[in-house]
Amino acid sequence: MKTIKGPALFLAQFAGDTVPFNSWKGITRWAADCGYVGVQVPTWDARFIDLDLAASSTDYCDTFKGEAAENGITVTELASHLHGQLVAVHPAYDEMMDGFASDPSVHGNPKARQEWAVDRVMKGLSASKNLGLTAMATFSGALAWPYLYPFPQRPAGLVEAAFDELAKRWRPILDHAEDCGIDLCYEIHPGEDLHDGITYEMFLERVGNHARANMLYDPSHYVLQALDYLDNIDIYAERIRMFHVKDAELNPTGRQGVYGGYQSWVNRAGRFRSLGDGQVDFGAVFSKLTAADFDGWAVVEWECALKHPEDGAREGAQFVRDHIIRVTPNAFDDFAVGGADEAANRRMMGLDR
Repeated sequence: MKTIKGPALFLAQFAGDTVPFNSWKGITRWAADCGYVGVQVPTWDARFIDLDLAASSTDYCDTFKGEAAENGITVTELASHLHGQLVAVHPAYDEMMDGFASDPSVHGNPKARQEWAVDRVMKGLSASKNLGLTAMATFSGALAWPYLYPFPQRPAGLVEAAFDELAKRWRPILDHAEDCGIDLCYEIHPGEDLHDGITYEMFLERVGNHARANMLYDPSHYVLQALDYLDNIDIYAERIRMFHVKDAELNPTGRQGVYGGYQSWVNRAGRFRSLGDGQVDFGAVFSKLTAADFDGWAVVEWECALKHPEDGAREGAQFVRDHIIRVTPNAFDDFAVGGADEAANRRMMGLDR
């Protein structure tokens, strides 16, 4: 077994236009002050990282890591969620998704936007290699999501065609991930075609069980689906290569349940909460991941309908420290071990009589 590394913080929710949240040096210094030793970096935020330079220059990457290290911070992974989302967009979401592309020249042009997004994900993988990392987070995007609920009845073959196309788009990216030695970790997330275990398996089959098509485990998204987030670890342990520590609660009533009745986050039956304020049993989560030999980072992703983000971040660092299990090098009953050898074992079973 290995001790999970951390605490680390996903920076996406904290980026802003004011000090210290508007620069790489500033936000890493702030993260360290909050108690973090690592950060996960969104590839789409130019305030923190120049993705083109990171993909092409090891000198830039060395400087980038060095500036974080001066503040006591390790770069844990890159995260390409918004770029991955644009790899596959259903037309119903075209206008909404244009905002995810920082290049306005591709807005209103789904084909150009998709090509731009694929290039950005590819560059994220190259940058990860140059940074000496082993995994990168992303979203799968979605072509079938508008047809999630089976009414009106879906035409035969619709879902299969959507997943065939999704796999076709991602296969070259996964092959580049292999060339870079990077695990591409899909965050299993509502709104994506890969939103639970079954849909992940449907995709994995279509990409030939690709070794780089792995998972980012975030129990909060499973709580909101009423999915067994502990059993999920048992099933997919070998594919879980990243971990977001995020809490959530699902409190259905006679008026609303999983779907939320189109309400705001604070008024939904299911909502994200700061660590310790929701329903996730993190003692069990950390125990299962440790027993499964997960050797990655515990990365806090702060999302809460109630609490201020800076309070959530500071509390989250200590929360993770309190839950990381320093693994034992010994069995607890080693003190009582008796000397034995093969001959003694056979005598104890009466095999030589």
